Amino acid sequence: MAEKRRRFGRVRQLPSGQWQARYKGPDGKDHPAPTTFATERLAEKYLSVVEGDIAQGRWISPTAGKTTVAEWADRWYRSAMSRWKPKTRESYRSVLDRLIGPHLGRVKLSALKPIMVSNWVGKLSEEVSASQVRQAYRLLSQVMTSAVNNDMIPVTPCRGVRLPRLPEADPRILTVEQVNRLSAICEPVDRVLVLLLAYGGLRIGEALALRRRHLDVENGRVVVAEAVTQLVGGPVIGTPKSHQRRALTLPTFVVELVGELLGNLPEGGDVFLFGGRQRHTQDRQQSYHGFRRRFRVAVTAAGLGDVTPHDLRATHASWVADSHGVLVAARRLGHANASVTTRHYARAMDGADDHVAMHLDEVARDASVARQQRKDDERVPNRQADGN
Repeated sequence: MAEKRRRFGRVRQLPSGQWQARYKGPDGKDHPAPTTFATERLAEKYLSVVEGDIAQGRWISPTAGKTTVAEWADRWYRSAMSRWKPKTRESYRSVLDRLIGPHLGRVKLSALKPIMVSNWVGKLSEEVSASQVRQAYRLLSQVMTSAVNNDMIPVTPCRGVRLPRLPEADPRILTVEQVNRLSAICEPVDRVLVLLLAYGGLRIGEALALRRRHLDVENGRVVVAEAVTQLVGGPVIGTPKSHQRRALTLPTFVVELVGELLGNLPEGGDVFLFGGRQRHTQDRQQSYHGFRRRFRVAVTAAGLGDVTPHDLRATHASWVADSHGVLVAARRLGHANASVTTRHYARAMDGADDHVAMHLDEVARDASVARQQRKDDERVPNRQADGN
């Protein structure tokens, strides 16, 4: 019997006498009903139910019942990886393989429920740090959202899940005297690098990627256009984090030191300011790990305890926020949102809270003096009236 088209979908009678229903799903593919029907009316009723599910966003692709979390996560990863930086690709792949796949990989997309996600988060919390748990959950949430957007499931199971709290870990903010003491202990090249981090607010990867063409000594400016990322297979140079290219004006004394360093380097715009430490290796950037080892030695010698290169960036943010406001600090650090600056970098300078209290004391005293003066002024006319 010929196929009969309906307002939604179509039905046809098979040689066996049973009726088959088919429809075109939101995914653009043709889907047959999972079973055949004894009557044409039952086949049409099935199409009506499917049409309602699609209209109300409840439709699930028939293939969802067969697709596992691991299979969909791999499809999602391969479709999106071209948009990510190398470090992000490496990090996401590691989280999928270590934290998501072994626990949830074999579960069918349609079978994954919030209670299962909650149990997974609880188990992970016993095995890895809170930051890794939260990273894994955010990644799973992205994978599940893509499944919803592609009509594999009607709603994400990543909802209503309580995540472990991150421990409070404020950056170490140094004073100008401490930074100068630290830089003075460093060898000449490392001294320039330390001062760029503290007085320019650069990330260590941005500083190591600086080339001659990025530096305008005459006008005291540096252009942050590239960054070195450390991967398992070796360093990779790309754009800065969030692709935020920016130009910065540096203090004169830092510019002079940069100029002196450039004067000892070969010509050419591609020459790295902080090139390899072996002879004739200015065509590649210095090793971060080597600098990190020397930095720890200098920090210990300066008596500063546990200070990292990233703390110098936070120090710069705090200095600038304290003197010129958070918005200026955010621009210098390359943050599109100033809340990132205050949440992760800028902190109140030591002693600033005491200064605030002293200022409020002065305000209160001034108000009290003014109030007493008004009362005294009110008494004078009264006394004059009594004398008359």
